[in-house]
Amino acid sequence: MCPNSSKLTGLIAATFTPLTPQGELNLALIGPYVDYLLEKQHVRSVFVNGTTGEGCSLTLEERKQLAEEWCRQGKGKLDQVIVHVGCLSVKDSQELARHAASVGADAIAAISPFFLKPSNAEALQMFLKEVGSAAPQLPLYYYHLPALTGVKLNVREVLQDIETQIPSFKGLKFSGVDLRDLGQCVTYCRPHGWSVLYGVDEQLLGALALGVCGAVGSTYNYVGHFMNKMLNAFEKGDLALAQDLQVCPGVIFINTIF
Repeated sequence: MCPNSSKLTGLIAATFTPLTPQGELNLALIGPYVDYLLEKQHVRSVFVNGTTGEGCSLTLEERKQLAEEWCRQGKGKLDQVIVHVGCLSVKDSQELARHAASVGADAIAAISPFFLKPSNAEALQMFLKEVGSAAPQLPLYYYHLPALTGVKLNVREVLQDIETQIPSFKGLKFSGVDLRDLGQCVTYCRPHGWSVLYGVDEQLLGALALGVCGAVGSTYNYVGHFMNKMLNAFEKGDLALAQDLQVCPGVIFINTIF
């Protein structure tokens, strides 16, 4: 996949948020959750408080508690704990970024504001700059999810010279289906040593062909072991096997929803 070993690679589980029947956080499940990902799915990194974890529907305090517990339980076990800190409010995003740094997160990510949306690439860069400035010691990743945010800016344009504005910027999670834009992002990020992680699980194989480093997704919580086999098949050039294994998350998703 990625020749640069400093990049994030492989599968990263977008974690679910464990709740009690009363709708309160069930933090006691996170320790066993970490062990399950490692032992059963062979997934060694997590993306906390993202879409799968319903982060934008949680309170700031709930998001902080989750980030802290994932960092505590993952210490010495997980390779990366990436905490999503994006909010509609810049100040809330900054508060979560500072908190993530204080509890030992390995990196932060931020989705675009999605009510009053940035109208151009420069405006989105400005938002990310403000978020990153709150925790400059942590790598910052842009989380691109146009289907839910409605922010359909060309990501390649967002990346242009972003390192001059945000020294801590290290890549993105691309959860869109525009493979042309994705490919251009990969080409731009490669010489910078940045990570491009794909977020549409059912299309990962196509993204690998374009050169992405790895993936962040919900299905890696329960079919990570299958998808790791797909990654290995792709790296070995066994495309027939990789194609067969790529079907797995799509079939499970359809059976679950319908």
